[in-house]
Amino acid sequence: MTRIAVVSGDGIGQEVIPVAWDIIGSLHPEFDSFEVEVGYARWQKSGVACADDDITALKSADAILFGAITTPPDPCYQSVILRIRQALDLYANLRPVKGDLFDIIIVRENSEGLYSGIEWREKDRACTVRVVSVEGSRRIARAAIRLAGERGCLLTIGNKANVIKSDVLFRDICCHEAAKAGISFEACYIDSLALDLLLHPARYGVIVTTNIFGDILSDVAGYLVGGLGMLPSANIGDRYALFEPVHGSAPDIAGQGIANPVAAIRSGAMLLEHLGYRDDALRIEAALQAVIRRGITTPDLGGTATTISFGEAVKAELGI
Repeated sequence: MTRIAVVSGDGIGQEVIPVAWDIIGSLHPEFDSFEVEVGYARWQKSGVACADDDITALKSADAILFGAITTPPDPCYQSVILRIRQALDLYANLRPVKGDLFDIIIVRENSEGLYSGIEWREKDRACTVRVVSVEGSRRIARAAIRLAGERGCLLTIGNKANVIKSDVLFRDICCHEAAKAGISFEACYIDSLALDLLLHPARYGVIVTTNIFGDILSDVAGYLVGGLGMLPSANIGDRYALFEPVHGSAPDIAGQGIANPVAAIRSGAMLLEHLGYRDDALRIEAALQAVIRRGITTPDLGGTATTISFGEAVKAELGI
């Protein structure tokens, strides 16, 4: 039996994930789902945001549907999503950005870089270590190369090697692996890449970059499709897989019932495709497009639909 861990998390995660899971569960009632409570709300209640038992539970799932987590500026609080990514070795973060004239996947190294978790505070400064390893760079390069090969497109290697020495290592390894694989590739400085991505999105296919650059670049790319509420993502490792919307917990609108669930629903579609249900993933995307074309959207896209009513419209389009 396929087991799915459902993690709503904090803020609007508690609103959009139930909508996404309702669609997935309706398409596949045979799935066995179980909830895992982690995040800031739990930390406030118990002092523990994510326990070892939670990691064990997540590892028992065939896939994880994840919402969003609030990370407060508290030195005692450990980022939940970073801990999960590292514990499950989810080293490849795939962030698709798709429009009528472009189809891009940003492949973000997900386990090291500035999000390595090696940080400390001193009296008059705070320090974060940026870790870029040979193995980490090689395996994310190979993941991106596989995608570029499957899609028959250019691989773009986003870097800042003109300033950051660790990016020289990352760029050189990616270029070496791409040349060895015999695919078309280019290396671009991340700042100029961010601008050109907005100006000429159709020229890009697969973009691979380091952790923080991938995080920022995919958020920037959200401008192309209507905002972060539209962007899904997959966190993939060799054994485990977690799917989550790119957006955060959005505490400013949490509890109002107006959060856009498209990113969460698309993340659910990516989960289904990962499990081998590609046709269902395509059906969900077609239903989303049909509902949006009819003008049924949440306020961030200029509409009046609620989170729940949008989900119901998608279910009706799917006939479930």
